Amino acid sequence: MTKAKAGGIIQNPNLARIGVMSMPDRPGIASAVLSALGKRGINVEFIVQCIDLENRSHIILCVAQDSLEEALAAIEKTRSEVLPEEVICQRDVAMVSVFGPHFRDYPGIAGLTFSALAGAGINILAISTSISTISCVISRDGLSEAVRALQKAFDVPSSAVFTAACGLSLRSTACEEKN
Repeated sequence: MTKAKAGGIIQNPNLARIGVMSMPDRPGIASAVLSALGKRGINVEFIVQCIDLENRSHIILCVAQDSLEEALAAIEKTRSEVLPEEVICQRDVAMVSVFGPHFRDYPGIAGLTFSALAGAGINILAISTSISTISCVISRDGLSEAVRALQKAFDVPSSAVFTAACGLSLRSTACEEKN
């Protein structure tokens, strides 16, 4: 069986997940939450938003674990504007992403990704996709197994497994500047 080609796998082991849950859906909700984080210089590395059957909006995002407390404080300041029923957080999560230059041309790439993770016993906490990337938030404890499962499912060279320790950019000098 021929494996699907992928450009690589990116893992980020140092994240925290925040959920701004059950807000009345209306224009400006995401803007208020994400602008508050941006004003504090907090990089949001993963975002997904959905509306439930009761027309309530939910935003799940990930920030660097060491930015969690400041991110929660920033979101708390938006509470009176966005009216969430609850703000939740989870430490010790990771993100694993598989990317390929032509994923949009191949039906079933998402299913292959999720099947590989499920087969390894990895529970997906949140999913975000783009035209060329599938990103999954998972427990940090399962990150190594998730990477191995994706390497088995996709044709990806071992040299194309990257760790994004200080943000999404693999070319960023932010890590060096912080040290």
